[in-house]
Amino acid sequence: MAPSTPLLTVRGSEGLYMVNGPPHFTESTLFPRINVINVTNKKLLHSFDLPKAVCLEFSPKNTVLATWQPYTTSKDGTAGIPNLQLYDVKTGTCLKSFIQKKMQNWCPSWSEDETICARNVNNEVHFFENNNFNTIANKLHLQKINDFVLSPGPQPYKVAVYVPGSKGAPSFVRLYQYPNFDGPHAALANKSFFKADKVTMLWNKKATAVLVIASTDVDKTGASYYGEQTLHYIAANGESAVVQLPKNGPIYDVVWNSSSTEFCAVYGFMPAKATIFNLKCDPVFDFGTGPRNAAYYSPHGHILVLAGFGNLRGQMEVWDVKNYKLISKPVASDSTYFAWCPDGEHILTATCAPRLRVNNGYKIWHYTGSVLHKYDMPSNAELWQVSWQPFLDGIFPVKTITYQAVPSDVPSEEPKVATAYRPPALRNKPITNSKLHEEEPPQNMKPQAGNDKPLSKTALKNQRKHEAKKAAKQEARNEKSPDLAPTPAPQSTPRNTISQSTSGDPEIDKKIKNLKKKLKAIEQLKEQAAAGKQLEKNQLEKIQKEKALLQELEDLELGI
Repeated sequence: MAPSTPLLTVRGSEGLYMVNGPPHFTESTLFPRINVINVTNKKLLHSFDLPKAVCLEFSPKNTVLATWQPYTTSKDGTAGIPNLQLYDVKTGTCLKSFIQKKMQNWCPSWSEDETICARNVNNEVHFFENNNFNTIANKLHLQKINDFVLSPGPQPYKVAVYVPGSKGAPSFVRLYQYPNFDGPHAALANKSFFKADKVTMLWNKKATAVLVIASTDVDKTGASYYGEQTLHYIAANGESAVVQLPKNGPIYDVVWNSSSTEFCAVYGFMPAKATIFNLKCDPVFDFGTGPRNAAYYSPHGHILVLAGFGNLRGQMEVWDVKNYKLISKPVASDSTYFAWCPDGEHILTATCAPRLRVNNGYKIWHYTGSVLHKYDMPSNAELWQVSWQPFLDGIFPVKTITYQAVPSDVPSEEPKVATAYRPPALRNKPITNSKLHEEEPPQNMKPQAGNDKPLSKTALKNQRKHEAKKAAKQEARNEKSPDLAPTPAPQSTPRNTISQSTSGDPEIDKKIKNLKKKLKAIEQLKEQAAAGKQLEKNQLEKIQKEKALLQELEDLELGI
């Protein structure tokens, strides 16, 4: 029998305790130290005396508890004691201890059925089977391997590995199927790229593809404070592509839908764009621009929340992604944490320390925008962590989406709207409506009948501008030569169409010819990049000059 709602775990300076989910929100007793509690019958299973432990993690089936504490060495320089422990939850015994110096990626990775477990050790990924940590069942050896991610779901298990570039060699991500790691053709897929100081690898739920966010710490062009990011798609069948993002700027977030057939990217200088892409990396729906830097699909994949947290004001947009219809626009100010409830109906937002040490607390929302429960920490206390009780997929059924806000006993709070600063000289004068940025509305990006691929809004704007200039130029010619019959205007002008007119000036004609040649070469490079070919640095620089070359060509042709 499915539970009515998951429990909520709250951890802060007041202690660690459990809260019942909606509609009750009642608290249970306080649990001191590190205890393992059976939340079904509320009985204490084990207590571990680990005063220096700072990280805890359960294996997927809750059979192993992993704990980590900072690694220390003795004053005489001898090696410290193992600081990563793996405990059997049922018996409380320590299965294995390892030395794990770095906190980053400290926890071993398990397959969902716990058949295999893996951890990164000195240019190798060590694999253990059936939680037997005394024997290394398999090894994946790659020089300078930096990170790996196991695929979700059942067998066959797959693993994505990342090796950073060095001495002119590119970085690369490879996909393997466990335990086939040996031989030149063992990899299922391989994708290399030069601009990558670090990567984030995201498997979809069906383990058929990986999204890779490649990031550099410094943008050498100086265009972005965040460095440079590119988004790559790698399929387990060997296909790969660069995801073309139509707005320049950082990539804030990328998330897979649980259906594994689409993903959402939030990107571009503020106000940021959000777009849903299919498995061909074609845009399906564009949510326009807005103050957002994160995206969260519901567990069932039928609702998408776009949010602006951190240095943004906490605006959220809740979308029905089947009908691409906006459900609600709640505001969760000062939020540092967001999580969907496993039931797919409720949302948790929280303000936690140390990110923010004031106004700590949490709220439980219904996706229609109603606040069902609110808890504010006392002014002298801090909230450190809050999380939903996890459940397996399928426990909670999908419910029909409603657009009417559900009733709530919690008083609604109107978000404080900050007024724009006005200098003293303008304070007694009428306010003029001026926007710093041009807002882009949501639009369906699916190809219409007769079109191979939709044009982006920017491309459509450039196309109309180019057609208007050509029409004005033709009209000016007709005025100069009234005896000549006007040439009928074309029905549609292809992108990057270049006029074949001559100016009569050999120097200008020569410049036009050279510009056309460069633009044609750029088109060929873009086609190669779209096909997945890794371009050289000078080729990428050529592509970046396309806009300037097009403008120069237009100026020359308009002068004809």
